[in-house]
Amino acid sequence: MRELDYYDLGLMDYSKAWELQRKTFELRRNKDIPDTLYMLEHPHTYTLGKVADRKNLIGSEEYLRENAISVYDIDRGGDITYHGPGQIVGYPILDLSEWKQDTHLYLRSIEQVIILTCRDYGLDAGRIEKLTGVWIEERKIAAIGIKVSRWITMHGFAFNVNTDLSLFKGIIPCGITDKSVTSLSMELGGKVDLGAVKERLLENFKKVFGYETIRISQANYHPFREEGLS
Repeated sequence: MRELDYYDLGLMDYSKAWELQRKTFELRRNKDIPDTLYMLEHPHTYTLGKVADRKNLIGSEEYLRENAISVYDIDRGGDITYHGPGQIVGYPILDLSEWKQDTHLYLRSIEQVIILTCRDYGLDAGRIEKLTGVWIEERKIAAIGIKVSRWITMHGFAFNVNTDLSLFKGIIPCGITDKSVTSLSMELGGKVDLGAVKERLLENFKKVFGYETIRISQANYHPFREEGLS
């Protein structure tokens, strides 16, 4: 029986969440825990993937200071993106050898989870050929960047819900110059309950990846809190 452990971590500094992912990766690789999904928010952060072009970070040092934006070079695929309050970030730590050993299918499946969630809110979201992520027409509502090592996944998706989209002005998102970004609240014309969106995402994640059981933790709990990662 395929099981998933789910944790809602609330707001967490990016560096602490990255360390949490690495610890969880090792536990999953050693089969000490089942597949795990974290959902959380970050303070204002720009992350650059392994192939990112530094020129796509267009905000000056003064801009970064004024907006309290942290910058991290990380080990996922993809270019540069923004994380911040009101955006739901999802980090699945999954063993694809117990699902399907297909990285392309995994990416498309993560997209499908968000597409289905947008549809739950009456929005016609979809894909654009050769561009990773989820789009409403030519407006990007979710970015996806992953790492897969020994068939264990890290990193994941960033779904704009109540996100302050003005902070995307400090970057060229994913290095794409001819598209814009959007959010669930912008498309719906009002603020959206984050908890309700997480519930829909979790239900659609279960459906797309075929989990029979999801064990849901208490809010804002994670298994390494005693190690100072809170």
